Amino acid sequence: MTDQHPNFVQSYFHGTKANLHVGDLIVPGNNANYGERKAKFVYASSNLNVAIWAAELAVGDGPGRIYVVEPVGAIENDPNLTDKKFVGNPTNSFRAREGFRVVAEVKGWQGHPSEEITAAREKVDLALKNGAPIIED
Repeated sequence: MTDQHPNFVQSYFHGTKANLHVGDLIVPGNNANYGERKAKFVYASSNLNVAIWAAELAVGDGPGRIYVVEPVGAIENDPNLTDKKFVGNPTNSFRAREGFRVVAEVKGWQGHPSEEITAAREKVDLALKNGAPIIED
């Protein structure tokens, strides 16, 4: 008898305020989570905490949401973080020009304390006010 081991597939998470459904495509050209410009890429992470921050800091009035997504094309390391803010890619952050497909929604996730969210949002707002690009496409 031979032991059969299942193949494991990398999971990716996308944090946002958008109300999406299983099967929906998240594609470039929509408003970015931060600021008012159109995104040229869609970003995701295999680190749930990164997706939680994205959901909490995203522009919009609705609740933050986190989706399990799969790429529909090639993905690459997020150049906004990889070897810029961090050595390597410890946040496991990626981007895709073709986008991602929603395969599930993460329910019951634990958010950060409100004072941490407020402090992080103030940093993002200040950077936007000073013209610093939050995401460089």
